[in-house]
Amino acid sequence: MSRHGLFKFRLYIAGDALNSAQAQANLAALCRTHLPDRHEIEVVDVFQEPKRALADGIFMTPTLVKLTPAPTKTIVGTLSQMQPVLRALGLEASGI
Repeated sequence: MSRHGLFKFRLYIAGDALNSAQAQANLAALCRTHLPDRHEIEVVDVFQEPKRALADGIFMTPTLVKLTPAPTKTIVGTLSQMQPVLRALGLEASGI
């Protein structure tokens, strides 16, 4: 994987719920630390866009979807345990 590749994330949240705020903060910290200037984050509030969430198969929040680079990965939760999240996103093994 190129060290210069762009990571695209979509984070599904439920309004201003505490878990949603924690997931946003944890994802921002992860990207700041491990993917500076190499990430895009789209936030989808399922309260504002319920049909989109259902169409995308999202039934729990917060849910993070790594869209690129392939393969697509989905993680449910606040992203508070950094090592398992890095491993799931394929960042730990690559030394990023």
